[in-house]
Amino acid sequence: MKFDKKFINTRITVLVVVAALVMLAIMGRAIYTATVQNEFWKSVGAVSVSDTMPLPANRGNILSADGQLMASSLPDYKVYIDFLSGVERLPDSVASNGSRIKRYKPDQVAEKDSMWLTNMDSICRGLARICPNYTYDEHLEHMMKGLREHKRYWDVSPRIVLNFIQYNELMQLPVFNLRNRYESGLSVNPRNNRNKPFGSLARRTLGEMYGAKDSARSGLELAFDSLLRGEPGMTHTKKVWKKFLPIIDKEPVDGYDLVSTIDVSMQDICESALREKLHELEASMGVVVLMEVKTGDVKAIVNLMRYDDGEYYEARNYALAALMEPGSTFKTASILVGLDDGYIKTTDYVDTGNGLCNMYGATMKDHNWHRGGYGTIDVPHVLMVSSNVGVSKLIDKYYHNQPDKFVEGLRRVGIGTPLGLPFDGAADPRIRMPHKDSRGGYRMSDNWSATALAWMSIGYETQIPPISTVSFYNAIANGGKMVRPRFVKGISRGGEMVEEFPVEVIRPQICKKSALEDIQGILYRVVNDKDGLGKRAGNPYFHVSGKTGTAQVATGGGYKAGHNEHLVSFCGYYPSEDPKYTCIVAIRHAYYVASGGGQAGPVFSKIAQRIYSKNVTTDINLAKDSTAVLVPQVKKGNVLAARYVLEQLGMKSRGGDGYEWGTASAGADCVEFQALKMDDNLVPDVLGMGAKDAVYALSSRGMNVRMRGKGRVALQSVASGTKVVKGKTVSLVLK
Repeated sequence: MKFDKKFINTRITVLVVVAALVMLAIMGRAIYTATVQNEFWKSVGAVSVSDTMPLPANRGNILSADGQLMASSLPDYKVYIDFLSGVERLPDSVASNGSRIKRYKPDQVAEKDSMWLTNMDSICRGLARICPNYTYDEHLEHMMKGLREHKRYWDVSPRIVLNFIQYNELMQLPVFNLRNRYESGLSVNPRNNRNKPFGSLARRTLGEMYGAKDSARSGLELAFDSLLRGEPGMTHTKKVWKKFLPIIDKEPVDGYDLVSTIDVSMQDICESALREKLHELEASMGVVVLMEVKTGDVKAIVNLMRYDDGEYYEARNYALAALMEPGSTFKTASILVGLDDGYIKTTDYVDTGNGLCNMYGATMKDHNWHRGGYGTIDVPHVLMVSSNVGVSKLIDKYYHNQPDKFVEGLRRVGIGTPLGLPFDGAADPRIRMPHKDSRGGYRMSDNWSATALAWMSIGYETQIPPISTVSFYNAIANGGKMVRPRFVKGISRGGEMVEEFPVEVIRPQICKKSALEDIQGILYRVVNDKDGLGKRAGNPYFHVSGKTGTAQVATGGGYKAGHNEHLVSFCGYYPSEDPKYTCIVAIRHAYYVASGGGQAGPVFSKIAQRIYSKNVTTDINLAKDSTAVLVPQVKKGNVLAARYVLEQLGMKSRGGDGYEWGTASAGADCVEFQALKMDDNLVPDVLGMGAKDAVYALSSRGMNVRMRGKGRVALQSVASGTKVVKGKTVSLVLK
């Protein structure tokens, strides 16, 4: 066969030319992209990297004033199984009803089933040990159901979130320990869980998180979320030798730690004292706020609400958010305004008559009207006996034709001053301001009537959150200087303080010095004079100053006959001569008797005495002769804390070396400790412990705690030595 040489050469030439042109076009396009379009493609690449993922930062801790951990983030895990992981899928078949049926390679499914069945007994026994909420049989039934139905996303531990220890133990079980997750079919969903070692103490103030979303929803967690959260980093994966390796582009910056003003022991004292009284009265709610006078530091804040089971829980931050008609604690502000304006003097007298007074068509009553009233009394006695008639007559006499001046005075002395707190939902005082019409009168459209001023002066027709009331009394205790309540002292990182938040002064002076001295003297007499209604808030070891309060609670916009729910309160400070703390106790109840002095006063007294004794070192040499040795009784609990206290008191102790927990007994010349071994996986024996140690021992193992009574733990609802069940509630009775 003869070839046309010329034709072949022509075709080759054409092909070479075409190839050369294509290569030139490719090179030209590459040069154009690398030069002219360089910035454009860089910007596209920056936003289209599909494997770039955020690297979360560790959320900061919330610490108590003395550095104890009150809230921290601990990882927890949900683990799921794909029982058909790695099994090749076949084309779907069509059922007789037209629905599609998923199909997989039968031999691979059988091999997968065999792997699980072979190890199922060992797996379920391990699960029963790791997650004791369910028995071996329950775990077996659950796992077999997922296997039979070939579930693609089956929860290993239904309704249970695993902690870090449980997760590590789970990963040691057969199949779960396979390095290749594709072969085992496991998928892990880690998240940060916010843990509170002291259980419910100050729960509403510390705040809550949304759990898996790692998002703050209330309290300090929300108010300081930007500081606690930190800054996330960035990471991406890169394929190297058939493996995907994580590459960190930007390291995360962990959140700051908050150093709060809360004192754990003071919080415990306030909560236990309030809880005991709430149970006694079967009250619906109660509040305690304890504030340091000079700094405004909130050392304790308790918000308890009764639930259907009869127990009390921190459900809402009433101290900051609840707008209440304060009742008689407001009378102090009314009299102070009159003193500051120069209208009222402590030497003035007012005729309260028989305890009944017609105020513009409405009857004002004193609490003892049925016993004939108080008659004519001086201004100090008006507050000492909390006379409604006396206060309303004085205020109406001087401010009836200028009620706006009275309201301006309330704001001036601080009771109506917005505090500007950082908490979401914190309420400001609501005190109505009357407005004049064109004729100089006061418009009824503003809901201002002839009786408004009289009832406002005794604590009605106003709404004041407890934090505002205690801040006002704190200003009186602080020489007239009003400071903003402080909940956070500063932020720290790595145990070192980074920034301290200063004490903020809201008003350098709420009133004239003479008016302040007068009101301080009256508040002292309310508690310490034989005629004062606040005697039960007093104390034999130091002087207390303050004022009682009792107010009927409005329902449906008014006060119904037969409705006897009241808000009883006491607000004051101590020691009177050199005030260290201001405290308010407020209780809402429907008990047949309502008395601020008789019901809130004793709670105040108990709190004041216990906290005062905490900070005072007394002479404990109670022995009859110089050679006798006093050996005190010490509760079972934290050995290090007990030793520290004994050391500060100059007492000897021995034993219990190397152990955190122990029991104590009185030896011949010292306290002797015996080590107490406590397994992290078993419920500890907290009988004989104080409330603080018992709560810590149980809550640190993931259990919830309810307490009733005071003293040492006498009963615990879950027996010691049983397996710890995370989230289970242990009820403690203290006697």
